[in-house]
Amino acid sequence: MNQRKSGEKQIIRDVLIKPAGPDCNLACSYCFYLEKGAMFRESTIHRMTDNVLEALIRQAMGAAGEQVSFGWQGGEPTLMGVDFFQKVVDLQMRHGREQTVGNGLQTNGILIDQIWAGFLAHYQFLVGLSLDGPKHIHDQYRCTRGGSATWQKVFDAGKRLMDAGVATNALTVVNDYSSQFPDEIYEFHKSNGFVHMQFIPCVEIDPVNPKMAASFSVTSESFGAFLCRLFDLWLNDFKNEEPTTFIRFFDSLFYTYVGLTPPDCGLTKTCGNYVVVEHNGDVFSCDFFVEPECKLGNVLQDNIADLLNSDRQIRFGNIKTELPDACKSCPWLSKCYGGCPKDRIRDPQDDGLNHFCTAYKMFFKHADPHYRRMAKVWKQKNALSRAEETRQQIEQSGIKVMRNALCPCGSGEKFKKCCGSTLMAT
Repeated sequence: MNQRKSGEKQIIRDVLIKPAGPDCNLACSYCFYLEKGAMFRESTIHRMTDNVLEALIRQAMGAAGEQVSFGWQGGEPTLMGVDFFQKVVDLQMRHGREQTVGNGLQTNGILIDQIWAGFLAHYQFLVGLSLDGPKHIHDQYRCTRGGSATWQKVFDAGKRLMDAGVATNALTVVNDYSSQFPDEIYEFHKSNGFVHMQFIPCVEIDPVNPKMAASFSVTSESFGAFLCRLFDLWLNDFKNEEPTTFIRFFDSLFYTYVGLTPPDCGLTKTCGNYVVVEHNGDVFSCDFFVEPECKLGNVLQDNIADLLNSDRQIRFGNIKTELPDACKSCPWLSKCYGGCPKDRIRDPQDDGLNHFCTAYKMFFKHADPHYRRMAKVWKQKNALSRAEETRQQIEQSGIKVMRNALCPCGSGEKFKKCCGSTLMAT
């Protein structure tokens, strides 16, 4: 398994930021981040200062290439207020070098009003809305500290965002309860305009008995069945060989079938391609490993690009390659590379295997024939596009095409017998 080596420099492409730290105006039963408040005991309220904000944006913009994405998460980032995010945009403009900047906001939606929706639309933020589906599913675990239901406020926030023209994704946690309702959740999202969806399997250590997974965690078998059914629903909605709904895991997995690097880091060979910045400027290796041993430094004393390329971050990223023997001999290794490392340690009963190993094997076996067909269609279309582009370039240069030349699509066939049969006149 290839590992990232010291000296292999990465540029800043993605930064995940927790401007309000672990603070949240909800108390979802399955939340893994609320407990992080114990790491920042200097205050009971955690808010990013202007100094920290300016430092991290200046460093990120200075070290990034042509494109850079900022993800604003929590806790609940909207606790910072609209004025804070106006500062964010102003600083990005001030320190930018004609770069393309993306901003993503993950929110529970409780504070999203018309002012928020207008701001997010104006600056083209991508919003991930934590919405687990219909009311009975969402309210099972997503509640206030007093135990009150939240579905109506979140659903209304979603409609408000979409009415304002904000690109909004539904972020759905798959737990022991929601895993029973793949049809209902998918149809709910689709019928209400949430055609971009992300499904996040839940597994956490039981706070009472640390030798087992928490009761709200989804079992591997249940998650596997959920994924298979969800895939069928997604596939049934294709039109003209193209999807009409977009599910992050399914989209990312497709990359592996056409020889591209998937955007989902859980499917890549190594980790460590981004960093997390907490409210006080502390920089950590990963959202799921905001732990003292994974702290890389602080933006007020260190450079964020140096931290991304530090030996500590490289060692962290290579942990993913340390696989059990069962993974090394698995026929599906190239599709997940063991999955996210945090899913190997949340349930002690997994003995170092990914908690969702069975789920992924079920799903890969179920979906593989369809992905192979989709990849073949994609490659054919891509080859035709390249051939058409080449033909146009040749025509524009005034050079006559030799019909017996090899086709530019790379097939090895003569152009006349390959793409030329449909793209070239005799």
